[in-house]
Amino acid sequence: MHFLDNDFFARDTLTVARDLIGTILVVDGCEGRIVEVEAYKDDAASHAVTRRHKARTMFDTFGHVYVYFIYGMYYCLNFTTESKGAGAVLIRAAEPLLGLDVMRERRGTSDVKKLASGPGRLAQAFGVDLTFNGAPIGHGMKLRPRKFTPEISAGARIGISKATELEWRFFEKDSAFVSR
Repeated sequence: MHFLDNDFFARDTLTVARDLIGTILVVDGCEGRIVEVEAYKDDAASHAVTRRHKARTMFDTFGHVYVYFIYGMYYCLNFTTESKGAGAVLIRAAEPLLGLDVMRERRGTSDVKKLASGPGRLAQAFGVDLTFNGAPIGHGMKLRPRKFTPEISAGARIGISKATELEWRFFEKDSAFVSR
């Protein structure tokens, strides 16, 4: 079975972000088709600027997992990008495909649309925590290429107060699994 490799992530963050829509996230028996992401480079809202020391992986790697804890209760899953420079893509939402019983148990809901729509929900549904942080993609967490290119829309990133003019949130148009 073919999985995405480091070369996929070595490219420009915005390109990687768009190209992640439709790929299949595979983690410990659970699978989901990514339908929403946000790109972060060296803009004012990026951890490369606001959490420079904690987000070292955004500078030092590409094709690695970057996980952080937010609001004292949620993990957020990111993939590092850019062979030269800082970058990461936040995975905001996925359409659950396999392992739904495990996801339902982790999330405490039977509503399939609420399993992985939103970055905190997605991390919880897929069992993502800090143990994944810094690991290369392909070791414990894998991504299969998309089978088709969905229609992709762009808009403002959610939950930030800086660099709000950048339309670096990408999502599959008309997907019922996109957050908000």
